[in-house]
Amino acid sequence: WEHVTRKSDPLEQFIGLVALEGRNAVLFYRLLTDHFESLLPIVYTPTVGRACQEFSHIFRQGRGLWITPDDRGRVREVLGHAPWEGVRLIVATDNERILGLGDQGAGGMWIPVGKLALYVAAAGFHPTQCLPISLDVGTDNRDLLEDELYIGWRGPRLRGAAYDELVEEFVEAVRDRFPDALLQWEDFKKANAFRLLDRYSDRLPSFNDDIQGTAGVALAGLMAASRVSGVPMAEQRIVLAGAGAAGVGIARQLRDAMRREGLAEEEILRRIALLDSTGLLVEGRAIDDAHKREFVWPRQMAADCGFTGDGPFELDEVVRLLEPTALIGTSGQPGLFGRSLVEEMAAAVERPAIFPFSNPTSKSEATPEELVEWTSGRALIATGSPFEPVRFGDRLIETGQGNNVYIFPGVGLGVVVSGARRVVDAMFTAAAETLAASVTEADLARGSLYPRLGELRAISRRIAAATARVAFDEELAEPLDEETLDRRLEEFVWSPDYPRVRLG
Repeated sequence: WEHVTRKSDPLEQFIGLVALEGRNAVLFYRLLTDHFESLLPIVYTPTVGRACQEFSHIFRQGRGLWITPDDRGRVREVLGHAPWEGVRLIVATDNERILGLGDQGAGGMWIPVGKLALYVAAAGFHPTQCLPISLDVGTDNRDLLEDELYIGWRGPRLRGAAYDELVEEFVEAVRDRFPDALLQWEDFKKANAFRLLDRYSDRLPSFNDDIQGTAGVALAGLMAASRVSGVPMAEQRIVLAGAGAAGVGIARQLRDAMRREGLAEEEILRRIALLDSTGLLVEGRAIDDAHKREFVWPRQMAADCGFTGDGPFELDEVVRLLEPTALIGTSGQPGLFGRSLVEEMAAAVERPAIFPFSNPTSKSEATPEELVEWTSGRALIATGSPFEPVRFGDRLIETGQGNNVYIFPGVGLGVVVSGARRVVDAMFTAAAETLAASVTEADLARGSLYPRLGELRAISRRIAAATARVAFDEELAEPLDEETLDRRLEEFVWSPDYPRVRLG
């Protein structure tokens, strides 16, 4: 810990931690577990974004497996090069939409590596059960292709049928080589993210954290906020700025939660307003992306809410007419939540929930300091990146980070331990409910809609149990009684301690 903290540059700390993991995995994970809250911004966002950009320049040692277009016809053989058998968890990326940074080519590999480190620290997977994979299908990032040190597959991105064929071969190879593994799709561009999730969700246990993990943590934050505002889920009016993978994923998860509250489909649609870069998704507009269409408002619904003319109906007008109780940003547009918009929202709602979820920090739609000032301290805030506490009068408001790490490790643990054959939205709703229930009154009093990260192992264990119960209830796994489930979780979870060696 002393060696890490001697370094003032977060990227240098990252490099040192990566080197430590290569030398001594037990010590690395002990350090990460003991100092999780301090090291999370180093091993993952925001520092991992910079590490992805600098990947070829800080490269020391290869991690995980790389699959390139040159491997077509032999992907099963490549998976056989995994350094260990018995893989139970795979995080795979094609590197095209790394955080808010876009196409990072080979550098995207730090995302699966980082996510799996969090699975180990937060949920107790054994490191040898985890396998990061890069589908390195080229890059359209000209700066990378012109960099003489770039170590990725040099060429434009594989697209169309050739891309689909390689992914299909990859999925079949995973099913053959690692039949008990859960596959997490990570940082695919939105069109591919939804296509692959929908195509393969019935073929092998899999989920997309950008879609479903982000949705679960957003739902949990909103559930916690409702304890302060007094507005139950069935009465929320939610505006989502951003209709990419995260935005549509959050909308789907909100819909699942509202269905469980007994709301009719039309009423659910009316309570979820989704906007893309052109404005409100409304009938009559040209909408090319298939994943957006399930949240398009009928023209009559829009008219009933006061929208007149042909549009486009932009964010300011949507907030003015709908008077939302919650505003969630996944747009990647810094400063999108401006002063006039926030003040308009706060004038209509006593305790507005405002979640600028875009990351890294430079992409945030607003800062907590701005939101506190513009709402006179009344806003219930969650962010996608970490921010320092804000002083308001005699209060110190600690904004909670809606980090997916609260959700995906526990869900993954529950799926693997239960033997679930499929991952469903209900698992993420159960995870959100469990996370929201873990937020204490003391957490809410300090301004945070999420619990302390130091409690994450215990929270992940509870989320895993809730996830497994959904698998049992929906007949996705052979049912276990509570005692057996608890014992299996206890036996599965690994702690970073040196093994005892007996000689003689």
